[in-house]
Amino acid sequence: MFDIETIPDIEGLRRLHGFSADCSDQEVAEQVFALRREKVGNDFLQHAQHRIVAISCVLRHGPEDLAVWSLGKVEDSETELLTRFFALFERFTPQLVSWNGGGFDLPVINARAMIQGVAATKYWDWGDDDRDFKFNNYQNRYHTRHVDLMDVLAMFQPKANTALDDMAKLCGLPGKLGMDGGQVWPAFQRGEIAGIRAYCETDVVNTYLLYLRFMHMRGQLTQESLAKETMRVREKIASANMQNQTHWQEYLKAWAA
Repeated sequence: MFDIETIPDIEGLRRLHGFSADCSDQEVAEQVFALRREKVGNDFLQHAQHRIVAISCVLRHGPEDLAVWSLGKVEDSETELLTRFFALFERFTPQLVSWNGGGFDLPVINARAMIQGVAATKYWDWGDDDRDFKFNNYQNRYHTRHVDLMDVLAMFQPKANTALDDMAKLCGLPGKLGMDGGQVWPAFQRGEIAGIRAYCETDVVNTYLLYLRFMHMRGQLTQESLAKETMRVREKIASANMQNQTHWQEYLKAWAA
């Protein structure tokens, strides 16, 4: 499971639009947002114009292992975050699960990895190195190497898409806490990178819990197994090394409500 958070790529936007050095980062962003609203009716930037500031993951590995974390450190560059992300593929060859990862997260990751010059050999394997990847690879929309859960549940029909926050809350999960995607840029300007990473982590846990329900719906988990795996998540975020983190305290409180 993975999720990303992004901000406008101010440096790239300066190059694209020729802004003078006198323009502040905020002025650059506001002018580009205005241009987007004029052109397409909203200020959502094209994928390549986003800069990644957080990547959070849930890794379920082995009979008992469950990890929830954000890659790297608060001060790490986008290049370092991407390098760490792709290193997971080399080590684990994971099944990738996301919510709208095919529509947003992975296209952003792809573009930013090219911009930053980050190699991703296993992620881009189309069967050259492993025949199992010839027809089931991380870029294939209709197979399982990457499951975009939102896309699958909507039967690949955009008009049937559901927001992660809505689906999580409909299923009795906490949903988004603290902020939403539209608040990441202001939070970044205030220096609240740790808060952005915390928000990203709660989103990826929501995704994992929804994926467990999906696996039960498919018959891959029994009701007993679903309950056991769900409790494993609850126990993990209530564990000694996580319980002193405010966002997990809030998450557990919301989950119990």
